[in-house]
Amino acid sequence: MSQSLLVAFVMFATVMFFTPGPNNIMLLSSGLTYGFRPTIPHIMGITVGFAFMVGAVGLGLGTIFIAYPVLQTILKYAGAAYLIYLAWAIAMSEPPSAEEDRSRGRPMTFWGAAMFQWVNAKGWVMVIGTITAYAAIAAYPWNIAIQVGLSLILGILSCTAWALFGTALRPILTSRRAVRAFNVVMAVLLLASLYPVFMDA
Repeated sequence: MSQSLLVAFVMFATVMFFTPGPNNIMLLSSGLTYGFRPTIPHIMGITVGFAFMVGAVGLGLGTIFIAYPVLQTILKYAGAAYLIYLAWAIAMSEPPSAEEDRSRGRPMTFWGAAMFQWVNAKGWVMVIGTITAYAAIAAYPWNIAIQVGLSLILGILSCTAWALFGTALRPILTSRRAVRAFNVVMAVLLLASLYPVFMDA
């Protein structure tokens, strides 16, 4: 593998992982609302789910979407609809109190976060960029394995950082009203991330 190409891929992946997007916005909100420890399954779901996507597309699943472009359209709009639902859920979420039923207001689960990657527009941009823009890396199974490994490392680092950032805001945003206002802002930003989806329609 070309070292310069590997460095270029790491730079691309780092920027994509750490910049704001649906996953990071949700983690920020979850860290503030529920704390870091309850958000760990969400972190792991994003990390493992995205790395699995990179491996699956790199090993040939992407050819299905090339052969049947309508599947891309279906996923795009299904993802947009789900993001709208998530934005509403985030806007309505509040930190659970000791008196409230613990079955309510839980953060996203591992499987929920992992499955969300398949309808996440930014996730698909990252996966397609990873496999196509760095084709020389992705040309061989061993190199795809390297991409998957790097996705796991960068994914866990970025997801943890965003969740910790949200958790660090808990001592600052102490009232339920402040948390609700913050989550509404996060919901608006999440909706704003849909702009490229509809501009590409």
